[in-house]
Amino acid sequence: MASNDPDLPDPSGDPQPGDLIEIFRPAYQHWALYLGDGYIINLTPVDESQAAAMSSVKSVFSRKAVVRMQLLKEVVGSDSYRVNNKYDHNHTPLPTCEIIQRAQVLIDQEVSYDLLGSNCEHFVTLLRYGEGVSEQVSHRLSLFQFHVSSWQNAFAQQAQLILNVTT
Repeated sequence: MASNDPDLPDPSGDPQPGDLIEIFRPAYQHWALYLGDGYIINLTPVDESQAAAMSSVKSVFSRKAVVRMQLLKEVVGSDSYRVNNKYDHNHTPLPTCEIIQRAQVLIDQEVSYDLLGSNCEHFVTLLRYGEGVSEQVSHRLSLFQFHVSSWQNAFAQQAQLILNVTT
């Protein structure tokens, strides 16, 4: 189901060929590229059936993926999605016919997958812009670094309190 949240970019837009589709999974966002006529292209794990791949968290830990053309509604299932061409403000999209042509050549191909450097968002942005980009990874790493830094600060403060009490 499409998202109706007014804070989300393009919440009510029907997908157009070449659009980036952000699918909201319980623990992460999955990305796909809209081809037209209800179909998307996306990455799925090599070692899973199509049905299992659509909802599996295991997919984010795979090292290999297969490029699949699937119906958007089947991939989304009971999750929500939105059209999210969020990088258009600083990356120029390739012509739609070129985006679709680049995508179609890759259908059923096995590709490398790496959560940090070559994930589903990198894949679809590479098709749309000619450059793989993933803000999702940058954001997650920033949150992780913040939590580690906060833990280190709390630990240092606690250690200082203990030292002050014992001296």
